[in-house]
Amino acid sequence: MLAADIAQNLLINTDIKTGVAMAGASIGIGCATAGALIAMSRNPGMMGRILLWMFVGMALAEGWAVIAWFAVK
Repeated sequence: MLAADIAQNLLINTDIKTGVAMAGASIGIGCATAGALIAMSRNPGMMGRILLWMFVGMALAEGWAVIAWFAVK
C-alpha cells in the first residue's frame, strides 16, 4: 500500500514538472513570435533575417523543453 502511494506521488510530480517545462517553452515561443511581429512591423525589409532568428529561438526553446521532458521521465 505504501509503495503504491509513493509511486503515485512520483508520477504526479513527474507530470507536474513536465507540464511546467512545456508551459515555459510555450511562453518562450509566444514571446519570440510577438517580438518578431513587432520587429517586422517596424522594419519590413528585414523580414527574412528576423524570421530566421525567430525560428532558431523557437527551436531552442522547444529543444530545451524536450530535454527537460526526457530528464524528468
